[in-house]
Amino acid sequence: QVQLVESGGGLVQAGGSLRLSCAASGRTFSAYGMGWFRQAPGKEREFVGAISRSGLRIYYADSVRGRFIISRDNAESTVYLQMNSLKPEDTAIYYCAAASKDLYGSSWYLGSAYDYWGQGTLVTVSS
Repeated sequence: QVQLVESGGGLVQAGGSLRLSCAASGRTFSAYGMGWFRQAPGKEREFVGAISRSGLRIYYADSVRGRFIISRDNAESTVYLQMNSLKPEDTAIYYCAAASKDLYGSSWYLGSAYDYWGQGTLVTVSS
């Protein structure tokens, strides 16, 4: 098992930046592919981005590509989500998730492919 704890959320003006962190404990962090998802009020959870175990494969939702950057530090058991040029529509609770299975193609985008989830951190972008 792995436990995930997100941090770094907060209130930011449109155009600003935030960096979210997700610290993992438990099993070897490098054994997990990691994903970021978000859920806005009244909306379904949606995929934001993901990074493979080695960090060599990275995936982004179209809505954040070019603005958000995912990275991981396996030595620190942490995955990051650098969010730039934030927009009010980025307002949501952001969750990190860990997948113990090998993921391929579109499976990275599916919440059901991930085994463990953090509690979430709230990001609010004001206009």
